[in-house]
Amino acid sequence: MSFNPSPAAERLSNAVTPAPLRTDVLVVGAGPAGLMCAREAAGRGLRVLVLEQAARPGRKLLISGGGRANFTNRRVLPLHYRCGDPAFCGPALKAFAPAVMERLVAAWGLPVEERGHGQLFLTVPARNLLHCLMEDIRARGGDILTRCAVHALRRTADGLCAETDNGPCLARAVVLAAGSPAWPQAGGSSAGFRLARACGHTLVPPFPALAPFLLPPDALPVPETPPSRSETPRTTPRRLPPAARRGLPPAARSVSDSPAASPAEDAPRSLAGISLPVRISLPEAGLPPGLTRDPVWQDDLLFTHEGLSGPAALKASLFWEPGMTVQVDFLPETSFRALLDDPQGGRRTPLSLLRKMLPQRLAETLLPPELARRRAAELSRKAREELCAAVHARRFQPSGVADFRKAEVCGGGIDVREVEPRRMESRLLPGLFLIGEMLDVTGLLGGYNLHWAWASGVAAGRAVLS
Repeated sequence: MSFNPSPAAERLSNAVTPAPLRTDVLVVGAGPAGLMCAREAAGRGLRVLVLEQAARPGRKLLISGGGRANFTNRRVLPLHYRCGDPAFCGPALKAFAPAVMERLVAAWGLPVEERGHGQLFLTVPARNLLHCLMEDIRARGGDILTRCAVHALRRTADGLCAETDNGPCLARAVVLAAGSPAWPQAGGSSAGFRLARACGHTLVPPFPALAPFLLPPDALPVPETPPSRSETPRTTPRRLPPAARRGLPPAARSVSDSPAASPAEDAPRSLAGISLPVRISLPEAGLPPGLTRDPVWQDDLLFTHEGLSGPAALKASLFWEPGMTVQVDFLPETSFRALLDDPQGGRRTPLSLLRKMLPQRLAETLLPPELARRRAAELSRKAREELCAAVHARRFQPSGVADFRKAEVCGGGIDVREVEPRRMESRLLPGLFLIGEMLDVTGLLGGYNLHWAWASGVAAGRAVLS
């Protein structure tokens, strides 16, 4: 079915109902997880009320994927998530596979395109997906009430009572889908965490996830010798990917590695604006072999004025811990050793060889100065190994990551050991369900977090009051 937003679909119910409100299922939060849960529960004939403290539902969904909603990924596995219990994600992900979400989006008549690493995006604005969700909820008898925050929950004889801006609301079951502190400029907050903790749940300390790395000023040496004109490659302006452009000033969103670029005082600044495909890794993170070999780690890296950003850096930040180094292979599909060993290039210098493959500012910065301008044929085996390590296994020591304002999502959350993984029901308070970003489940960049929102929402929607 196709969907054309209409004035009727735009209107939200904000009429003040005489207290107390009564419903079968109260969903706290109108983000992707909450709306999917409400759709599923209402489809079972239950009375469903969604309360949203913001003026409009789905604010984060509207701006996700650069406004095109990277709504899932063709390949979603538990290993793509950071979670206190690696097995927790399995049941919900298995019950709601990416193909199911793809079929649902197709049934709504929303056009889709596949991008790198199996990412599925809409080719129309994300608001179309939001409208379809809301339309389904209303068609199934559910209701959405905005500008209505929930301040407390308490057990009653026949369910739970939520204290709201519109007075008490009595529900047979409550689903917490209030999100996280990530993206406070889009309404992110810790309100849901406070409600869950008041109900006795343990909070794994939240942290900014899928966030740019911050590098100290001395992370890389500044090139000492300006390149000669004969060795300056021709470059063309490059449009940075949306995930890499986020947080940059407008002037930096489309850049070229121009030899006329002004020098900077420190390494991150001297390379700011350079974007290129790399393979990134965390040698000290102890990731499972299946994850370390995953192709998702080969993606674009962006140097910023503060450090490292772009999809590659954001993914690595999910599993990074303070004190760890980040390793980057700047030529993931080319052997620099083969270039150095090629007899036809024996008279060339490592720097001139690398400039043919990488932006010149980066090439100048990566190679050891004492080796960069020697002829390749004169280099010892040890020197060649040092040069290859500088290009294929360059290590950075981040001083931290950006805060929640630049983080795609929030790591940490409610301890999943206190939640039943098939139903998403609290083990501490029967009738209370927790889904989406509320839980200590955080996925890689590429549609994994939105898919977790759908999958956990469906799991709770099918289980509530069953």
